[in-house]
Amino acid sequence: MYYRETILWQKAMDAARETYRLTPRLPSTENYGMRSQITRAAVSMPANIAEGWTRETVKDKARFLAIAQGSLAETETLLTLCEDLGWFPKSETHKLRGLLDEVSRILTTMRRNLRSKT
Repeated sequence: MYYRETILWQKAMDAARETYRLTPRLPSTENYGMRSQITRAAVSMPANIAEGWTRETVKDKARFLAIAQGSLAETETLLTLCEDLGWFPKSETHKLRGLLDEVSRILTTMRRNLRSKT
């Protein structure tokens, strides 16, 4: 199966797009700080899923999925900070939080399944 056909990659892409939808709410002083960091972390999720999907060995696939999971945790942490600082109203972050939760659950299951193959 091609990675673009997976629910995992599609949901991660949705999360990245949703992150970009929220970032205009950040103060302009954060263009090179929070805006850059949160968007890079969000984009890293689907990018690492795609890269891992194309790897031939189980070990390589697992490594890139682990990196994607780390990027997800980074995105979630930065999202929480933006909420705490009042930059993102929690009412506006519900969709992104739901997507991050879905991606995390799928990644966890896939990583568990890959571990059983090694």
